[in-house]
Amino acid sequence: NGRPSGRAPEPPESPAALPERSLGLLQQLWELLTTHSHHRAVDAAPAQAAASRASASARARAIAELSGAHASALSAILGPLRSAGLDDATARRNATELAVTALLDLRSAGDLDRELSEEPAATAFARLADVVRPLLRHSPVRLDLLAPTEGDRSVPTDTAHTARTTVRSTVLAMLEQDGLTRLHVSWQFVADGLRAVVRDDGPGLLTADALAVHRTADRIAALAGRLTVEAVPGWGTTVTVDLPLHAPAGPIGAARPLEGLQPRELEVLDELARGRRNREIAAALHISESTVKFHVANILAKLEVGSRGEAAALAHRAGLPTTPAPGTPTALHAAS
Repeated sequence: NGRPSGRAPEPPESPAALPERSLGLLQQLWELLTTHSHHRAVDAAPAQAAASRASASARARAIAELSGAHASALSAILGPLRSAGLDDATARRNATELAVTALLDLRSAGDLDRELSEEPAATAFARLADVVRPLLRHSPVRLDLLAPTEGDRSVPTDTAHTARTTVRSTVLAMLEQDGLTRLHVSWQFVADGLRAVVRDDGPGLLTADALAVHRTADRIAALAGRLTVEAVPGWGTTVTVDLPLHAPAGPIGAARPLEGLQPRELEVLDELARGRRNREIAAALHISESTVKFHVANILAKLEVGSRGEAAALAHRAGLPTTPAPGTPTALHAAS
């Protein structure tokens, strides 16, 4: 009758053991993953960590329910197809009804998972307001909040979290300045991204380095975003963060290969692009030679290159060094 006979399938063959080299690579990847997860948990603020744990727990339950529903649906559909007491038409009809019911249930579970990975812009901004207002509770500084006009538009949770974290760290850095009387925070949708702007009326001396303590640049670079700091002495500072709402089509560092480097790593790369060796870089930057080696190793890993010459070539294509060092050979000549 065209239906399965009900005979149990033959057990699959035992997979071949992985070679030792592959096991070592898997172990390194696992350690990298656990270390990254540890840093994410340690760096998160208490409220954000609690929200993250709650979201992770809810998502785990949703995935478990989704897996269970999927398994139950398959078993239920196979039941009438395998039954010897049903004719073909009845078996197909029952299986179709079960499949439609299962699809509706799975769609509901998918909607729940989407709710955990996205949030309305108005809700995300309201959570930001709840984080920022207490920072100025006992301060004479006036806070102006401008929510996005498209409040019902969905924002990925990672994007909203990064925008909130960046605004919070920026506000903290701005409050360290003297003569501050007003802060303006706004979100808006620009093209296919979210733009967060923090503006003050302080002395206008704030730099991007003031945000490094909160690893703001790393968080933004992880989402292929862009951070801009415009400071005008006597008029104030404007910090603008642009975050894409969708993942980039290519590798994050393809368009801006040096964006993921820390300020000190950029300085080391700049010196390396001038053709200087580790000892010369250490003397120029007033750090130890071992520290230079540490930074160079990180630079090679982040740029995904295998040698100093490749790193120097990439730096030259990106516009480094900014000014040639007198009396030093080019980086490519020194690396050859």
